[in-house]
Amino acid sequence: MINSFIVAGVIALSTVLFATLAGFAFAKLRFRGRNILLMLVIGTMMVPPQLSVVPLFMMMTDLGWGQKLPAVIFPTLVSAVGVFFMRQYLSEALPDELVEAGRVDGAHSLRIFWSIVLPIARPPMAVLFMITFVHAWNDFFWPFIVLDMTNPTVPVALTQLSAGYVRDQSLIMAGALLGTLPLLAMFLIFGRQIVGGIMQGAVKG
Repeated sequence: MINSFIVAGVIALSTVLFATLAGFAFAKLRFRGRNILLMLVIGTMMVPPQLSVVPLFMMMTDLGWGQKLPAVIFPTLVSAVGVFFMRQYLSEALPDELVEAGRVDGAHSLRIFWSIVLPIARPPMAVLFMITFVHAWNDFFWPFIVLDMTNPTVPVALTQLSAGYVRDQSLIMAGALLGTLPLLAMFLIFGRQIVGGIMQGAVKG
């Protein structure tokens, strides 16, 4: 459980931070090659993650992170889906006039991001955090490959409950319940932000 909290929490926080920064840059900043970079980011969404398993495993082994949590965390610190999601939201919800007003007042890009972008982007950030946390918590394929049974996450550990000749169904169900409770708590915490973000996107004006 502790391993899953560390992995899912770090991945969710880093994804929200980096995706919001990148989404703001792609939505409101003007720089050379912006559209090309955005197309490259979107293009990575079409690459199956299974293609990167072997080079990623070799890279993690070379870094000395084999069977360690950083091997699960670092390859997924940011996602192209999150960048595209935040870019689309900020393009509509963040007026150009606010950004220009901040520049007139002498604020640099990071100050504009901290003082203007973050308050506006709280609903989609909460949505992205919850979605990323749930995905990282339930991820089985990559942690099963890179971690061993002495240092597993919850989905990997649950497979051990069903191993053996005789399966204890009560033990399996208890483990599944414990693995689900943090996700229910996450929805209760961020549910209001999610509903608020949906209503804000559905009602104009």
